[in-house]
Amino acid sequence: MNDWKYDIIEEWDEALWGEVEKIYEEAFPLEGKKSRTIIQRMFEKHMCQLHTIAKGSEIIGMALTGIDKKAGALIIDYLAVRKEARGSGNGRRLLDHIKEWARFHTECKGIIVEVEADPTEENRKRIHFWEANGFHLTDYVHSYIWVPEPYQAMYFHFDELDPLPEEGKILFRSITRFHEKAYRGT
Repeated sequence: MNDWKYDIIEEWDEALWGEVEKIYEEAFPLEGKKSRTIIQRMFEKHMCQLHTIAKGSEIIGMALTGIDKKAGALIIDYLAVRKEARGSGNGRRLLDHIKEWARFHTECKGIIVEVEADPTEENRKRIHFWEANGFHLTDYVHSYIWVPEPYQAMYFHFDELDPLPEEGKILFRSITRFHEKAYRGT
């Protein structure tokens, strides 16, 4: 019996965010996350999607994404699995659903994600997760003025004949556009 359920929404849902916010806060407890107000405003601007995966009636994973139409890229802003559900393939399951949705229901060439570049064990595990799921790490290290830690871009192509750029500096143009639009007040 398959009791897994994947959903995607593109409109703000207060009750749903109340459920996934616990997962979001647990995975991103520090200043490296967007506030509820900013995320709600992103939905109002129609610039993001919330993906969830549930086992039975319990949501165990979430992701917040956005599409950069100019680059033809889906940007994964956040992806998180409930702490007690990690290590069992649930992150891969959620990511596989996102890949399928993006490949067949958007006009994207691939997916971009940014990862913290500091050489910590936690960051190495995150990079390993993305690499194990077909993503490629770029060499370019990007520093933002508003957060202290440096980042690197990772990419995943849907079609090698029509790929995203593979240069980190170019990929960060998409990521930066997305963040600037998210933080802009209007």
